[in-house]
Amino acid sequence: MMFPNNFLWGASTSAYQCEGAATSYGKGLSVMDVSSVFQECGVTDVEVASDHYHRFIEDISLMAEMGFKAYRFSVSWSRILPNGIGEVNEEGIAHYHRVLDELEKHHIEPIVTMYHFDLPLALQDKGGWSNRSTIDAFTEYASVLFSHFGDRIKYWLTINEQNMMIIHGDALGTSSHRKVNNEKKDLYQQNHHMLVAQAKVMQLCHKMTDAKIGPAPNISSVYPATPHPDDMLAASNASAIRNWLYLDAAVFGKYNSIAWSFMESEGIIPDIHEGDMEVLKSAQPDFIAFNYYSNMTVQRSRGESITQVKDQQMGESEPGYFESVPNHTLNKNEYGWEIDPIGFRYCLREVWDRYSLPMIVTENGLGAKDILVIGDDNIPTVIDDYRIDYLRAHIKQMRLAIEDGCDVFGYCPWSAIDLVSTHQGMNKRYGFIYVNRDEFDLKDLARYKKKSFYWYQSVISKNGTSLD
Repeated sequence: MMFPNNFLWGASTSAYQCEGAATSYGKGLSVMDVSSVFQECGVTDVEVASDHYHRFIEDISLMAEMGFKAYRFSVSWSRILPNGIGEVNEEGIAHYHRVLDELEKHHIEPIVTMYHFDLPLALQDKGGWSNRSTIDAFTEYASVLFSHFGDRIKYWLTINEQNMMIIHGDALGTSSHRKVNNEKKDLYQQNHHMLVAQAKVMQLCHKMTDAKIGPAPNISSVYPATPHPDDMLAASNASAIRNWLYLDAAVFGKYNSIAWSFMESEGIIPDIHEGDMEVLKSAQPDFIAFNYYSNMTVQRSRGESITQVKDQQMGESEPGYFESVPNHTLNKNEYGWEIDPIGFRYCLREVWDRYSLPMIVTENGLGAKDILVIGDDNIPTVIDDYRIDYLRAHIKQMRLAIEDGCDVFGYCPWSAIDLVSTHQGMNKRYGFIYVNRDEFDLKDLARYKKKSFYWYQSVISKNGTSLD
């Protein structure tokens, strides 16, 4: 079976990691603009990032040269509403219209993420997602987006990797910055507020536009470490807590029963207001977007966490429920992430069988310490065969998943251009396009095509029929 003729080949970015102009053109600060994570990894100028704000015409032209059918990017909430609510920044509106103009010029479909980790700092100062009023703030933000762009954008994503913001709140800016009695309960309260906000925004999208909208979690299938029944049960627990809690609420409008039992046992059940569950049930997403990098392997819990990992792709543990362990059958990249292309197929099958909604992959990729070299044409490039190998293997498995009957309508790996990694700054690169800067030197920010640029160009031109 071949990929559908209208398959959306593309790639992804996020605003705070590539735009720059963090304090310019009327934009307010976001939690990521002041994140200590970036300071720890040595990034000296997040204000510039990849300078995509000023260079989007050049970048989109390069995407068009690759043959992109789609570009998945995020809108900066604080560029539209500097204080999270209230006055609209007209320059922010104008900027994204210019981006959409350029995409339209090249016949590239915009796939827009409304919220990608970068909560306006003004809202975080009021308690962030712990404060129920952020539900209304997100709904107001969505209304502004739909009013200005609703007739130009066909595909909307609500909240990027909501599950990772809860499970890894320290790394992604959602852990409470105020004193709370129970940090874990506070995170699951934030999660409930996000779920209600997401459902309201889905309703609003269907009311205000003819567009389609869906959630965008990070999904990993979970393997038991052994066939021991206790390990099988641990894998079921991990799947429910990591994956199905979020998608069951988004699609079915209810809490997953295993995840609810976990929250009940831990004393972290969120406060649910009258009418909240009715809101969840009325959301009706049109599709599921999800990010995939690797899978998890777990064993029965020994009673305490054996992994203390800030990186959201490397597993986690819940004492009493499961413990994440290495999978020695898999290779790892240089950052310790296990590489599991067959698991990608398995993951697609799981999501499809559980929800029967069309799927689009909105992140999948290999981060590496790319080295710029002089190519045969005396132009700098990156010989990133390792990235090509990773993507080739995953695309093959996606094609097999489609043969299995999965409805997959697009693939947007991470990332279109090099950008500031949330955990390793500019040292870790994902892009098809090299951005000439490093942690401590902005250099000239020139764009250079990597070897993977030409490989992906060929894949798209042949609609995935040849991956050589």
